[in-house]
Amino acid sequence: MKYGPLCALICLPFSVLFAQEADSGIDLRATVTGEAVYANQLTESPRSGSPVAAGFRSMLYPTWKISEHWTISGAVDVNSRPYFDGDFSTQGYGVLVHIIQANIGYSNVWKHGSVLVRTGQLSTAFGAFPLRYDDAENPLLSMPMEYGYYYAAVTTLGLTGAQVDLTQGKWDGRVQLVNSSPADPRSIFENGQYANWAGGVGYTIRQGLRVGISAYRGPYLYREYPYFFPGESSPRDLPATAVGADVEWAHGHWNLYGEWQRFELNYHAIPTLREDAGYFEAKRVLNPRWYVAARAGYLHTSYQSGGETYEASVGFRPNSFQLIKVGYSVQRNSDVGDFYRILGVQVVTSLHPLSLAWH
Repeated sequence: MKYGPLCALICLPFSVLFAQEADSGIDLRATVTGEAVYANQLTESPRSGSPVAAGFRSMLYPTWKISEHWTISGAVDVNSRPYFDGDFSTQGYGVLVHIIQANIGYSNVWKHGSVLVRTGQLSTAFGAFPLRYDDAENPLLSMPMEYGYYYAAVTTLGLTGAQVDLTQGKWDGRVQLVNSSPADPRSIFENGQYANWAGGVGYTIRQGLRVGISAYRGPYLYREYPYFFPGESSPRDLPATAVGADVEWAHGHWNLYGEWQRFELNYHAIPTLREDAGYFEAKRVLNPRWYVAARAGYLHTSYQSGGETYEASVGFRPNSFQLIKVGYSVQRNSDVGDFYRILGVQVVTSLHPLSLAWH
């Protein structure tokens, strides 16, 4: 099963790299994506330009195994703007660099379980999609509606803090304490940081079938936030709360994923914002080179914003290192009733430029 226990998945690159029982070593893996899209949203304000755009994205995964139990690992996202469909409704061009992960970890594995303790920059422990955030893992072109960098219910950016992952038999769990909310990530160099916790538990019913739940809670606003209105209470008194459930089933040529989530972002000066989100995704492998995939999702809020999205793609693997994806998506915007359509192509290349191990 591709998901598996979370701790085992995080430790997988280390076990593959150091299968020869090396005491230490350095490894670097990367995913490079070139993208071209046709989107009617690009012709509207604020971009008001051509409906055609091109971009790139690189995910870099450096790893330094210090000893049998200690490892420093990272994940760096470099992408042009616009690249994600969330960029199509905002201004600006350029290249962005985000450190998604940069942490030191201690791991220990025994017969029926494992433990991993990490501190530093971490991906959120809430939800399941962050494990498939890389373009080589995501069979479609975009993310579910509730995920994104900024102004999203669940950030895909890194958060600073500490996390413990545990597995025991068919159970896996994680708990995380970080410097800001997944609903509004803050750098350690910015003000408005407040302690937030997140965590989850999963159970593998049988090989290929896993169910899980997760949650997060903590203050999410800061005084310079665009939606922090005059007369509002202190950000410390305004927590964001989220609960979610996820399922993954892999059987034969099929991979199925699903998530449901409920968010409550407290306000006092205005009514509390409530959001419901979810998606269902299916992938069918036709043969070793071809697959088809589809996803249907929604994000509904108490302010009548959000909408629904429907996406389909075809994937082709010309070799073991590359993946070509052609996808089409339609999104309905609830607050204005518009339909946004995106036709896109991605060429994804997986690289392994460095692998050094020694005793």
